[in-house]
Amino acid sequence: MQFITFILVYPIVKLLSKLPLRILYIFSDVLYLLIFYVFKYRKKVVLNNLNLAFPNNSLKENKHYSKYFFKHFTDLFIETIKAISISKSEIVKRYQYTNPELVNNLLKEGKSIIFIGAHQANWEWSVNSPLVVNSKVYGAYTSLGNTYFDKVVKKSRERFGFKCYESSKTTKVILKNFKEKKQSIYLLLSDQSPQVERSLYWTDFFGIKVPIHVGAETIAKKFDLAVVFCATKKIKRGFYETDFKLITKNPKEIENYKITDEYIKLTEELVKKQPECYLWSHKRFKHKDRFNEWKSMKNVQKKLKK
Repeated sequence: MQFITFILVYPIVKLLSKLPLRILYIFSDVLYLLIFYVFKYRKKVVLNNLNLAFPNNSLKENKHYSKYFFKHFTDLFIETIKAISISKSEIVKRYQYTNPELVNNLLKEGKSIIFIGAHQANWEWSVNSPLVVNSKVYGAYTSLGNTYFDKVVKKSRERFGFKCYESSKTTKVILKNFKEKKQSIYLLLSDQSPQVERSLYWTDFFGIKVPIHVGAETIAKKFDLAVVFCATKKIKRGFYETDFKLITKNPKEIENYKITDEYIKLTEELVKKQPECYLWSHKRFKHKDRFNEWKSMKNVQKKLKK
């Protein structure tokens, strides 16, 4: 069944990816109208997230951001399809980096690096980063249910030198490179919500107490990786820009969870500048009322260990 679905759908996707973006954005406009006005895909989730993140905004303001989020969301979908066939010259023109010298100077110092980012603007096109930094760049991803489409997505992300690995193999990949003394860069998007039972740390995100992934900080400390935040913004339709911000090049010297706190702070600042470009279609605050439950759970676990 997977193969049948693939052979029916992939030729259409491949053909679409060959079209100029100016044509593809017409499809995006139509898709937006269908998703927003007809199917009303996750409209309540998006608006609820915005109301929680920006409680001082009027309902009208947040509805405005919601509307423009869906316009960006369908553009992102189309741009992901375009990534299958986009040329090197076009992606370099459309997705630029303001200060790659910050990263390259760290590499000259002999540091390996962890890029820590958020689901803001267009993270799919950031796979062109190996074109501007002097190192291999590795990125974690979640494999698709359809193995045939999974291969297409992986191949698309690796077209410009990016190296993909499944999220579950993150530590294994880094450990291998560390042992072989291969200088590398690793990209992690750490703004997803972890399971409450597995969470180690909670902090305020837009003033709301939520569990936060601390994997990036843990890995940085374990392997002594410089931590660089990728602040990406949308310049205009189809054009993006990333500014690298150094969080620390000596993570072992930083108090536990301070790197994570700085990441959350930078993510908030980034999102507040362009709220419509953040991935609000997921329930960002779904665990907001479970902090006390988590604390009680941890207290019980501590007592059992004694």
